[in-house]
Amino acid sequence: MMATLETPTESTGDTKGSPSLGLQVEAILITTDRPLASAKLAQIVGGVKANQIDKAIASLNETYAASDRSFRIEQLAGGWQILTLPDYRDVLASFHRARIETRLSPAAMETLAIIAYRQPILRADIESIRGVASGEVVRGLMDRKVVKIVGRAEELGRPMLYGTTRQFLEIFGLADIKDLPKIEELQGKI
Repeated sequence: MMATLETPTESTGDTKGSPSLGLQVEAILITTDRPLASAKLAQIVGGVKANQIDKAIASLNETYAASDRSFRIEQLAGGWQILTLPDYRDVLASFHRARIETRLSPAAMETLAIIAYRQPILRADIESIRGVASGEVVRGLMDRKVVKIVGRAEELGRPMLYGTTRQFLEIFGLADIKDLPKIEELQGKI
């Protein structure tokens, strides 16, 4: 027979009944490696609406902030995911030692930036901006699942158009492509 931990419920504080909505959402998000939308979380929990999920997440984040936790539940790529706070970036980087910035070559990072800012974009346009053939680099980015074919251009030969993926948003911690830094903001940092 398997033993289970008893947890207090949100409304009564006793150890009988089901765990609170917040604790259920927290348990789901701890075990997933992908962002989950409020509607999907509501479907998994059952019997609740997406706005109740959003309220539960806000309450969890208040609890995390009040207890000075190293993480929060953040919107990312159209869903919710538990993420560590930026203050812990250095310690995590030294622990993992394998961040995407260090694994991608300068040519791949340059190509990825062009695609991210100009999407949807033709390979010919990428090559025109970079000044070199980029087919292999684009293929490598597709293999890493940060770039995908998003359609075909309405011109002679109907060449493929490239754009970034949901995984790109996850890796770079963006909720949406609109969250990319503005080019004007980057001018002083380059």
